[in-house]
Amino acid sequence: MTGGYIGKVLFVDLSTGVIKEEALDEKICRDFIGGYGIGARMLYSRQKAGVDPLGPENTLGLTTGPFTGTLVPTGARYAAVGKSPLTGGWGDANSGGSFGPYLKFSGFDEVFFTGISPKPVYLLIDNGKAELKDAGYLWGKDSYETEDTLEAEYGKQSRVVCIGPSGEKLSLIAGIMTDHGSTAGRSGLGAVMGSKKLKAVVARGTTEVPIANKEELQKLRMEQIKLWQMPGWSGMSHIDEMHKFGTSAGAFNSAHSGDSPVKNWGGIGVVDFPNRDNFQRDLIAARVEKLTGCWHCPIACKALLKAGEGEYKYGTGVRRAEYETLAAFGSNCLNSNLESISMVNDICNRAGIDTISVGTVIGFAIELYENGILTKQDTDGIELTWGNHQAIVAMTEKVANREGLGNILADGVKIAAEKIGKGADKFAIHIGGQEIGMHDPKIAWGDRAATYWMDATPGRHTANFGPGGFPNHLVNITGLCMFSLYGFGLGPEDGIRLVGLFNSVTGFNSTLEEMLKSAERVTNIRHAFNLREGISELKWPVNPRIVGKPPQTAGPLAGVTADIEAQVYWRFGALDWDRVTTKPSKAKLLSLGLDDVAKDLYP
Repeated sequence: MTGGYIGKVLFVDLSTGVIKEEALDEKICRDFIGGYGIGARMLYSRQKAGVDPLGPENTLGLTTGPFTGTLVPTGARYAAVGKSPLTGGWGDANSGGSFGPYLKFSGFDEVFFTGISPKPVYLLIDNGKAELKDAGYLWGKDSYETEDTLEAEYGKQSRVVCIGPSGEKLSLIAGIMTDHGSTAGRSGLGAVMGSKKLKAVVARGTTEVPIANKEELQKLRMEQIKLWQMPGWSGMSHIDEMHKFGTSAGAFNSAHSGDSPVKNWGGIGVVDFPNRDNFQRDLIAARVEKLTGCWHCPIACKALLKAGEGEYKYGTGVRRAEYETLAAFGSNCLNSNLESISMVNDICNRAGIDTISVGTVIGFAIELYENGILTKQDTDGIELTWGNHQAIVAMTEKVANREGLGNILADGVKIAAEKIGKGADKFAIHIGGQEIGMHDPKIAWGDRAATYWMDATPGRHTANFGPGGFPNHLVNITGLCMFSLYGFGLGPEDGIRLVGLFNSVTGFNSTLEEMLKSAERVTNIRHAFNLREGISELKWPVNPRIVGKPPQTAGPLAGVTADIEAQVYWRFGALDWDRVTTKPSKAKLLSLGLDDVAKDLYP
């Protein structure tokens, strides 16, 4: 096999216990590169349409890219893939930590699960051998306990992904956890893992990822790190700023710039959330006990906190809340109590549930309470009001445990609104069933509105819809962190660096044009997966608050409405997709070598 790939894929039927391995075809690597690219190709080819996302026929995949487990800077990511129980269409989620590299060190590039185990199990992959083992003693444990138990059992050469109680209880906003708080959080894939009675995967091994040209890779690695060490607009380098603050640095300004959503997307930062002082980055940094990072990452943007000293007595080692969590439980809920946000972050990480979605459902519930749609009887006496941090923590616990009202909220705002009724859907902020990222698309840059609406996994704040999103796909499917976009995808020289790293690892001698064509294939096959499920993203309703209908009356976004249709239709032309059916043209599909997709869409 070429460099960057171990060359083996594992297939596990949890219903029968049968485990098989296959060689990884070099053509699929060249065409789809890795990560959710190869995942989408595998699922489109091997899974029929219409399966129940929580049933035995849905496939759950854990996939890596060619950079995963190599010295390419930030090459530590893995992706989870499957049919989403939130949207009914394509689902993928991305995470850092160390599991991705260790999956490859254990002897496999990808592992795919079908079926449902008759009892809780975990998969042990140990130096090329795989075995299902009883997980009854782990069922019910939180994600931290599960990781610690298994890593203690299998030693320093092992890493774990797992679900917490939220995944076991099939919360549709549950994620897949690793590294004490790194979350593959989007698309509800933790519920898919829970539906299969799969508690964890342990990857253990010492297999070395082959590299085509180690000397060239080391040279390019150092060049990339030097680029990140150059001072930016703040005076600090990209590495130094991200290492010290992570993404938490953005929460202070975003609350008033119009970037962060406020009051369940219905408020204005400078009016409704004036007290943002606790979100100053230096105050957040002062609470840090230890800085850390993903496997071999030169940026190392994670942080662990000192023990809570105020009302919330959490211990040392709680993960610092990053931007999305700070915004979801902060400005979105009018909550300025930072200690409470650290607390809910820890609750969610241990339970294994997506903080973006939980913060959204809490803001949704607060607004329902404010409007009399929910009462104290519904909330078990919790005074669910804006900024009431004790109530926010208490309701987060209920969501994590599927207790009381939390049992309804634990499946996301779309389903919760359907169950609650009484006009609750008016306050449910989602697209296609997925809660959206904490960046307001009305702010004047990019095409975030179109991306939230039309990406195959809707509401994705880390994506970019259309040809401008191809670099995002390249970062993801090669196994890089999105923070690599600070050095890739910004111009011709950045593309040249990315191609150089790719060729030094794989030995493919690819061009930037070929790599971008791979990203275009990924865009089209993820979309085709949805079309085959009877989903046209264009038909997903968009809550008018998201795009500013009516526009805000004060603040930086006063009078602003995002022209979402114009953003979408311009990109349809660039992608060669039909403006009504959203089908890619037959000629486009054939030009990308997606002959089977063309046959399905044009029988």
